[in-house]
Amino acid sequence: MSEHNASKFMSAAQAAALIRDGDTVGLMGGGGGLMEATCLFEAVQARFLASGAPRDLSVVHALGIGDKKSKGMNCFAHEGLVRRVIGGHWVWSPAMQQLALDNKIEAYILPGGVSSQLMREIGAGRPGLLTHVGLGTVCDPRQGGGRMNERARDDLAEVLQLDGREYLRYKPFAIHIALVRASAADEDGNISFEHEAANLDAQSLALAARNSGGRVIVQVKERLPRGALKAREVRIPAAWVDAIVVDPQQRASYDIPFDPALSGELTGEARHASEQADQVAEQAAAAQTFSERQAVARRAAEELFNTGKPRPVVNFGVGVPDAVAKLIAARGEQHRLYQTIEHGTYGGTLLDGVLFGYARNASAMLDAATQFDFYAGGGLDIAFLGLGELDAQGNVNVSRLGGLTVGPGGFIDIAQNARKVVFCGTFAAKGVKLQTGDGQMRVLQQGSVRKLVRQVDQITFSGPQSLVRGQQVLYLTERASFRLTPQGLELFELAPGIDLQRDVLDQMDFRPRIASALATMAQAHFCESKVPALEA
Repeated sequence: MSEHNASKFMSAAQAAALIRDGDTVGLMGGGGGLMEATCLFEAVQARFLASGAPRDLSVVHALGIGDKKSKGMNCFAHEGLVRRVIGGHWVWSPAMQQLALDNKIEAYILPGGVSSQLMREIGAGRPGLLTHVGLGTVCDPRQGGGRMNERARDDLAEVLQLDGREYLRYKPFAIHIALVRASAADEDGNISFEHEAANLDAQSLALAARNSGGRVIVQVKERLPRGALKAREVRIPAAWVDAIVVDPQQRASYDIPFDPALSGELTGEARHASEQADQVAEQAAAAQTFSERQAVARRAAEELFNTGKPRPVVNFGVGVPDAVAKLIAARGEQHRLYQTIEHGTYGGTLLDGVLFGYARNASAMLDAATQFDFYAGGGLDIAFLGLGELDAQGNVNVSRLGGLTVGPGGFIDIAQNARKVVFCGTFAAKGVKLQTGDGQMRVLQQGSVRKLVRQVDQITFSGPQSLVRGQQVLYLTERASFRLTPQGLELFELAPGIDLQRDVLDQMDFRPRIASALATMAQAHFCESKVPALEA
């Protein structure tokens, strides 16, 4: 082994010492510990708490990272450690959200896909990312430019016109440090993702740092001999890598040491048995206590096979939409669609909650930037996404709620580009009491927080832009269904047992158009009994 290659392997503390005051640091990961370089994050935090260095970092990340307590972005949530955060999704770090709310840092958001693709453009030396994604949303400089608090004063993008069409150019910046997670490194420094549950934006992030003149620091679980990795197993070549930290305790998630079903390594009979066990588990979960969440999922699932495609390409978002994915899995109907999530995964059984982003027995795993290329180019037939605030123009807000920076994750990239978008969520929040399970939906107590407002606090999805693009857009709740029309939001369906005036119109800040023939949702959606498989 040469002295140069040997010097790439070092302790986490030594790697953290490579970060200088004022550096721009690129991070990767997903909720629950997905491809998170936890050891490196904790080493940076330990150094700062012990010495006060490094200071004034700019931190960039595409997706949500953390556990809502002490891990992930929470390691960086210290006043003085960070000066600026450009984050795709913030909810896994309440401490960082609080720093943004208190104007202790400059807080910005970028669409998750834009962030991943921008890293690739930075690495290629191109003048930023030119795309339609984000037009008309909070990331458009005319709607806020990605700024989330008073200290954030820069626009991350500018509007350009090419061939008579508008685009956003997301501006490039140097990445001084990339903190990357992978499975193994050989003695030369070649990096493999073999045992990871996703690829995320590891390759794009490493490329950006390498060609910005920065350093690429990789955390792995295993150190392998030279030649142990096949060329096709290497996802980041040694030429890009500056430092490697081996963490033998590295886990697939915060709670799961290792599961070959998550890394897609099962084949043959072992995979078949695992898939069967997953379906049994999904069926058991579906048989648990019925709620309005399942009712919305059942109604939303009706839209799956009304896209005009025999086997539609689908994206399921977090929250109520993942209940749609679970319903399809419980019915054993995954073969009727191509399931995707923005983390780069195709197929499999999606996990939810803190483990959103993981899939058991996936059929394919792509890099996140490539997955978002597929989305941006119009590859999605239908997407099921969450619903925060909704207004009369069909605009949706999920990026700033209750004053807190939430961020869009992949929401903007997906919602703006799917041919059909189905927003799923509850009609109101905080204190709502509902009763269902017998074929009816009854509101026992109205919520104190209205979600259907005159004007959303922030535009994460633009209704007017959607009309220009010709998308079909639905907004489904447990008591009423709406659709987007050129005249604005139209109410076209009620749940059985719901009073139009008392439970819907009186709980909105605006009056929607009402369809001339107001339909009633199927009673079967509101029954605890098992629902039959969807009809073709």
